Amino acid sequence: MKTGTSAILILLTACSLQAQTKAPDDSFKLNQIQVIGSHNSYKQAIEPALFKLIQAKDSTNRLGGLQYEHIAITEQLNMGLRNLEIDVYADSKGGKYAHPKGLDLVKPDQPYDTAGVMNQPGFKVLHVPDIDFRSSSLTFDDCLQKLKNWSNSNPGHIPVFITLEPKDGEKNRFGTTPEAFTPALFDELDAVIREKLGIDKLITPDMVRGNFKTLEEAVLNGNWPNLKQAKGKFLFILDNSDKKRDLYMQDHPSLKGRLIFVNAEPGKPEAATLFRNNSADPTIPELVTKGYIIRTRADSDTKEARANDYTHFKQAQNSGAQIITTDYYKPSAFFHSPYHIIFEDGSYVRKNHLFEKLNIK
Repeated sequence: MKTGTSAILILLTACSLQAQTKAPDDSFKLNQIQVIGSHNSYKQAIEPALFKLIQAKDSTNRLGGLQYEHIAITEQLNMGLRNLEIDVYADSKGGKYAHPKGLDLVKPDQPYDTAGVMNQPGFKVLHVPDIDFRSSSLTFDDCLQKLKNWSNSNPGHIPVFITLEPKDGEKNRFGTTPEAFTPALFDELDAVIREKLGIDKLITPDMVRGNFKTLEEAVLNGNWPNLKQAKGKFLFILDNSDKKRDLYMQDHPSLKGRLIFVNAEPGKPEAATLFRNNSADPTIPELVTKGYIIRTRADSDTKEARANDYTHFKQAQNSGAQIITTDYYKPSAFFHSPYHIIFEDGSYVRKNHLFEKLNIK
């Protein structure tokens, strides 16, 4: 390689790294930025032989929507992503997900859980039991410890949004029935977050509500912390809008004493963070300017990536939604497509254009 070419490449790399760490001024409030993050951030690829076996029986090709994977969570954070999504399954006795039934159908490509952590009681991190079970953090404890270690190594980092989806449901085709979430299990979930991360690492509903009567009143009056106050912290949002959300809110009006924000509809005392997965939803800009934090998606089920279609990402950016999730901050390793999501300046965090007219320097 010629010296001049090498120098240019070094310069471009330096500029790219600088862009990735570029962030809005500390005076900006938490709801006045836009970040890009990952969907099912822990997910590793489905066991190759298992994917091939099930795909052969999948006449609708629904399994193709699961054909993606992620690098380690700390690597995503090092890239500059500032939203992660974690799915958690309750496992009070331990061992419920220790032996994925899919591995009875095929020879494993790699050993599974050689340390035996899935036999221990506690919340587990995976996508679909028995099928899509490979995870870069098998337990929620491990995931939280990695977040804390990364945060301690990167003091003053832009706050990280964590969308947390508690999963349960009916018995699957392999006979596995997820443990149902209860108010007591949600108390335990809060306790694990408090113990493993520490309250000093958290932005909580109580902090945002402050002296206002309700959490919603606080956010509608601009009581989100600014970036100076929020740096080095995490904000958790419950990705659920059914009975599990209601169980989490039970006996905690306006989320008093809770650690996790919820997807409550406008008009409710708990409303602060909202999910609008359709990036074309015309209500998003108004909700953002009112003070709510909105999460939307740039892509789903591999469709946009396979078609190299940036329509939804452009809509998400224009909407002002503060959290934009993707499965493709890097191009796919499973099919040929250049599709990947990043802001035009090469970063994953930027000022929210809906607040550009504010007198913030």
